[in-house]
Amino acid sequence: MSEHRLILDGLDGDHTWRLQDYVARGGYKEFRKILAEKTPPDTIIAELKASSLRGRGGAGFPTGLKWSFMPRSFPGNKYLACNSDEGEPGTFKDRDILRYNPHTVIEGMLIAAYATGCTRGYNYIHGEIFEVYQRFEEALDEARAAGFLGQNILGSDFSFELFAHHGYGAYICGEETALLESIEGKKGQPRFKPPFPASYGLYGKPTTVNNTETFASVPFIMKMGGEAFMNLGKPNNGGTKIFSVSGHVCRPGNYEINLGTPFSELLEMAGGMRGGRKLKAVIPGGSSAPVVPADIMMNCTMDFDSIAKAGSMLGSGAVIVMDETTCMVRALERLSRFYHEESCGQCTPCREGTGWMYRVVHRIEHGAGRPEDLDLLCSVAGNISGRTICALGDAAAGPVQSFVKHFADEFEYHIENKKCLVPPAVQDTGSQIYVSQSC
Repeated sequence: MSEHRLILDGLDGDHTWRLQDYVARGGYKEFRKILAEKTPPDTIIAELKASSLRGRGGAGFPTGLKWSFMPRSFPGNKYLACNSDEGEPGTFKDRDILRYNPHTVIEGMLIAAYATGCTRGYNYIHGEIFEVYQRFEEALDEARAAGFLGQNILGSDFSFELFAHHGYGAYICGEETALLESIEGKKGQPRFKPPFPASYGLYGKPTTVNNTETFASVPFIMKMGGEAFMNLGKPNNGGTKIFSVSGHVCRPGNYEINLGTPFSELLEMAGGMRGGRKLKAVIPGGSSAPVVPADIMMNCTMDFDSIAKAGSMLGSGAVIVMDETTCMVRALERLSRFYHEESCGQCTPCREGTGWMYRVVHRIEHGAGRPEDLDLLCSVAGNISGRTICALGDAAAGPVQSFVKHFADEFEYHIENKKCLVPPAVQDTGSQIYVSQSC
């Protein structure tokens, strides 16, 4: 077990999340050391680059490189934001980090603020997990009372204040610029880029935005060293990653593994296929990631590059497992409806296209499909991709394109026979996206 496992170690339960427990496990030691030794910010950023830590929220952008974009000589406030707006269907790792080990996120943000010269920070927490928001507020109070937050922290010349900010369940606010708009009190809609947040972010000031798990990894990287952390994974895919495994497995849950671990091993950790059924397909990175058929997925390793080579993306690390009882048309109908409902409406291709795709898939699923519908679906999806301000358009189009590509026979059968290829007696009657039953 690597030291990084402390993020979700069994010790970090409901009764061991407080400051005293975190300090007893060595918490805030690395931050204290940085302050005591007056570690140069460039040294910290160099360790992050050596670690090959890539953003754990979905895009997978190199963290050290992102931190290096922050201007050093900018006068006035610079901001740090933690993206805990975990709204991607199938993803439930960040809320567990905040629930069971919130101080590791606070320490990671303190180190990041020191390295990038930020004076204020916000943790934007998904509004539908309000009990997690409340716990993080308690953790902030503890850290502030112990002198880890505020002016001249621990007698140093470094000052940083951190606040929690909850959203209201809008999926679009998981996009970093929409998140910043929401913190400012505006409607949560993505901004045009450029300018990027590092030059024009929160309140028009330089801002760095990272995911919850990304910040939680920072104290362990500083303790282990960047190279040691990188060696836990593989080149360009450093360290470990938490995967939220759901669907037709015996033990759904969060599993932290080394990047580069074969998918078959992750599936085994999750108890294998429920009921001994056959694997049909996997969505490897949250609902916005293209679906991957079983024969391709079983040859993949769990890292950014391998999953990309398979035609999908690692994304948020939400692994949705589907067995032979899954109707792929029905599954796509659910996904398409989600993106139709969650489009912010700012861009015409997304606003109109997501609804169009949902209605077409809906009529195929309900026996009213037409032979030309598959071409229509692909055409609409193609006219959304790359034509919107943010990635939600691509997120909505990707599943449609991949489902139709890999499972065209099921869609054609629905259209021709007005019924499902998977007999109703065989179909799983529970959710196609979330399955929590155990074997």
